[in-house]
Amino acid sequence: MTLLLSCLLFLNLLCFLLFALDKRKAQHGQRRIPEKTLHLATLPGAAPGAWAAILLLHHKNRKAAFWSITLLLTLLQGSALYFVWPYVQAAV
Repeated sequence: MTLLLSCLLFLNLLCFLLFALDKRKAQHGQRRIPEKTLHLATLPGAAPGAWAAILLLHHKNRKAAFWSITLLLTLLQGSALYFVWPYVQAAV
């Protein structure tokens, strides 16, 4: 269980840093990180890191299409957690 939480924390931190790097590149007029890459970074349980970056860094906060995909990924992760959590608790 500790390993799983450590991996999730690492993935969320990595996702946040990827969003921060893209924000910095946008401010300096450099080549940006593709949105597809940002969504792929969000996919493996890193929705909290993505939302933290969106809200704290004000990055991609005006793009409704980006928000909708991030929201969809968040709901997907939440539903997966809802259905898997009883099995995780039983294993511990």
